[in-house]
Amino acid sequence: MKAQRLVLLVTIAVLSAPAPGLAADAEAGLAVVKTLGTVNGHALACSEMGVAARARQLMLAHAPKTPRFGAAYEEATQEAFATQTRSGKACASGTELTAQLNQLAVQLADHLPVAAK
Repeated sequence: MKAQRLVLLVTIAVLSAPAPGLAADAEAGLAVVKTLGTVNGHALACSEMGVAARARQLMLAHAPKTPRFGAAYEEATQEAFATQTRSGKACASGTELTAQLNQLAVQLADHLPVAAK
């Protein structure tokens, strides 16, 4: 009886532990989400609303609906927006921002594939 309980507890512990590959993918996905937020912030600061809308769509389609991912995206957006507006530098073109989003879309697909609905 004690041996069965021990086996059960060990099995539960092993199965509930995060897999190293999944944790690495989540961290890589979080980094991509932060970069997505940065592009979104620049797009908003530069009045590239189509680019900002696409960034938001990518975020909603790929990122896990958790406070950690949401906060990372929002913080990166706000920081990039503030940096762009304070810097006085010329904005990247919509074409450049779209190219960045296209690269991020590929990275998101690799690290955070769209969940089946």
